[in-house]
Amino acid sequence: MTPIRVLLADDHTVLRAGLRALLEAEPDIEVVGEAQDGTECIERVVQLEPDIALLDINMPNCNGLEALAQLHQLCPQTKVLILTMIDDVAYLRQVLAIGGAGYVLKQAAGDELLSAIRTVQDGGVFLHPHHALALAGDDSNPRLAGSAPMPEDEKQAQYRSLSDREAEVFRLVALGHSNGEIAELMFLSVKTIETYKARLMKKLELRTRSELVRRALDLGVLD
Repeated sequence: MTPIRVLLADDHTVLRAGLRALLEAEPDIEVVGEAQDGTECIERVVQLEPDIALLDINMPNCNGLEALAQLHQLCPQTKVLILTMIDDVAYLRQVLAIGGAGYVLKQAAGDELLSAIRTVQDGGVFLHPHHALALAGDDSNPRLAGSAPMPEDEKQAQYRSLSDREAEVFRLVALGHSNGEIAELMFLSVKTIETYKARLMKKLELRTRSELVRRALDLGVLD
């Protein structure tokens, strides 16, 4: 039996070691490489052509969502599983929209991760049952859907009211970057980024990061 070839991408060395030990204990799985950031992940996937790439969202240089989007174009034969601490249906929707094959929480990693790898290798999409329920009820569940739908022209008008820097902060937050990472990318202080973020949240009438990601998807900002 040919083993499932997996590449691990996470910026935490100890976590990668633990994942490697978990996966290599399985006779049908082989870890063929590792990467410590999104840029290295893309390079290694192109080089090694694994069956599955296991990516964290929060990685330096190029985060997991950006890497996923590039890998979907460069290496469509490699299926991408997201392994993350972020339990947020808006991020899940974004992962699926840009070609991800599954979404596994680090809190639940173990047997669930092994099941996810095998499901994806067999051509399926892996979702935890509560994520599947969340997606099924996304538009009708007030906890997930937020307030009543806003007309598209009003969303566009609000977005156009953002300054260039507010719009860039909006995009980077939606991609999963922390305030500190955005500050480094834009050569500004964390306090300044927090100010831009507060302003744009007010202008767009948003309350949570989940709502922000949903709005970015609706506006096509991440395309």
